[in-house]
Amino acid sequence: MQNDNYIKLKLYKIYSIVFFVLVCSNIQAQDINWISLEQVTKLQKTTPKNVIIDVYTNWCGPCKLMDKNTFSNPEIVNYINNNFYAVKFNAEGNETVSFMNKTFTNPNYDSSRTQKRNSSHEFTRFLGINAYPSTLFFDSQMNYISPVKGYLNPKQIEIYLHLFKDDNYKNIKSQEDFDGFVKTFKSRIKV
Repeated sequence: MQNDNYIKLKLYKIYSIVFFVLVCSNIQAQDINWISLEQVTKLQKTTPKNVIIDVYTNWCGPCKLMDKNTFSNPEIVNYINNNFYAVKFNAEGNETVSFMNKTFTNPNYDSSRTQKRNSSHEFTRFLGINAYPSTLFFDSQMNYISPVKGYLNPKQIEIYLHLFKDDNYKNIKSQEDFDGFVKTFKSRIKV
C-alpha cells in the first residue's frame, strides 16, 4: 500500500515536470508570422509596413541554418513581427505568385526533384535572384529596396532590419554612410 502511494507520487512528479517543460518550451517558441505576397497586398491597404522576403530553396544548407539560427532568434522574431510583413518564398517551388499585376509560375517545375535543384521560378528571375538564401526588402508601397545575398546570422540581419524598417535607408548614399550606420549601431542580440 505504501509502495503504491510512493509510485503514484513519483509518477505525479514526473508528469508535473514533463507538463512544466512542455508549457515553458511552448511559451518560448515564437515564430515569425510568415504570410503570402497576396496577404501582404491586402494588409498594406489598411496597415502599411515594409516587407522582408526570405528567398530559399529546399536543398540549400545555409537557408536551413538561417531558419534554425536567425529566424528563430527571439529578438529577430519580435523585431520582424512588429515592424515588417514577412514572406517566405521557395525560389524553385511550384506556387503561383501574383505581384504588381503580374502572375508568376514555374512552368518547368519537376515534382520528382522537390528536395533537389529544380527549375528557377519566374518570380525568382523577375527579382534577379541568383544566390540562396537571399533576403529582400521592400517598402510599404512594394518598391524594391535591396537584396542581401547569403547567410545572415542574427547580428548581421539585425543591422539590415533596423536600416530597412522605415525610410532611414534613404539617408545612406555611399559605402561610407553605410559603414557609419554600422559603426554606430547598437545590437540588442545577446550572444
